[in-house]
Amino acid sequence: MSIQPEGEEIRKAVKWVSDQRKFKPGKDLNKIIEEACIKFNLSPKEAEFLERFVPNSCS
Repeated sequence: MSIQPEGEEIRKAVKWVSDQRKFKPGKDLNKIIEEACIKFNLSPKEAEFLERFVPNSCS
């Protein structure tokens, strides 16, 4: 079993969230995830994956 997400849009969303956290470290993670869901038109299942996949801290 792989943790790599299926589908191009979710992969783009993971990269985008990562970039946002890197370049805007003070921005609220929940807001970033919400924006990613809208920007990449993620399904509820994909949104749930993104919430679980992205760690709460950059450490």
